Amino acid sequence: MTGVSVVGVGMIPFGKYPEKNIADLGWPAVKAAIKDAGIEPKRIQAAYSGTARGGAMVGQRILGRLGLAGMPVVNVENACSSSSSALRQAVIAVQSGAYDIVLVIGVEKLSKFGGGTLPLDEDDWEVRLGLSMPALYAMRAQRYMHDYGVKLEQLARVSVKNRRNGALNPDAQMRKEVTVDEVLSSRMIADPFTLLQCCPTGDGAAAIILASNTAAHKIRRDPIHVRASHLTSGKFMAGFRDMTSPEITVRGAHECFEEAGLGPNDIDVAEVHDAFSIAELLYYEAFGFCPRGEGAALLESGATCLGGRIPINPSGGLLAKGHPVGATGAAQVVEIVRQLRGEAGPRQVEGAKVGLTHATGGGISGFDHGACSIHVFQR
Repeated sequence: MTGVSVVGVGMIPFGKYPEKNIADLGWPAVKAAIKDAGIEPKRIQAAYSGTARGGAMVGQRILGRLGLAGMPVVNVENACSSSSSALRQAVIAVQSGAYDIVLVIGVEKLSKFGGGTLPLDEDDWEVRLGLSMPALYAMRAQRYMHDYGVKLEQLARVSVKNRRNGALNPDAQMRKEVTVDEVLSSRMIADPFTLLQCCPTGDGAAAIILASNTAAHKIRRDPIHVRASHLTSGKFMAGFRDMTSPEITVRGAHECFEEAGLGPNDIDVAEVHDAFSIAELLYYEAFGFCPRGEGAALLESGATCLGGRIPINPSGGLLAKGHPVGATGAAQVVEIVRQLRGEAGPRQVEGAKVGLTHATGGGISGFDHGACSIHVFQR
């Protein structure tokens, strides 16, 4: 099949834009990606738009602002994996030879909900029992701390690291460094999580332009190759679920590495789904960056910090960059592409050649998570 590369990326700073609608958020990111690719907009043959809470026909609404209406548009909803699932569909379309150049959009406006936890479907029996996303991850944290002797201070250091990275990212929603004491003394949300251990909600948009490798090398000298693109769905489990091992990510990581012909030791930089502080530690282990139970030790060693062996979430991750859910997967790709091009400024991971993105979406009873999309990129 045809190889696929990223030739353009763009995003808007994540934050809260109460005066803007979702199309207002989306079109500047698309325009930035087109400018980055240096192509005529009319060369784009199809678009794939991901949003979880944006409503109907979001892709058409955004493209209409840019005079690009009329091309095939696919709108994708897959919770927090919405735009990374849209990317997966776009990769398949280019690989198949159906198109040479396509656009991927991720966009979300969460400020319209007025803050607090994301509303989940009330006909879901776990939701009716009060299992919001902070509560679910809090249970994971409690079990993990019990099983592996992890302390509150160690958990808080995830937020400290990612807020430090976010302070270096002009597109991050939270750009102030914090200390362990500040994290632990912030308002309690769901024990053991305080406010600074939970990702902020907000608004945002990101866009990616993909091209076949043949077209990509005519567009720019430094296209970023899509080494693997993988989408996994959760398995329904009526009984016991291991709260300390995210089954869907473990399975997806194994399959994605097999597709890429790579392993965890080949990854130079990664953006993983750190919606809550415990999540990043669990994903260190799920991807094989360290053995089970050693996530906190890996963090404390400095290996996942800028300058370490495997920097994780140099953008600031969801904890600092923010988590407008439908935009997150695409924004992770923007960060990794900039890292592999050497365009990340003060948060640049030196010598990065292979990068990984990971977005996973949950919120339904009986599932570890509903969807998980993992991508591997190489320069």
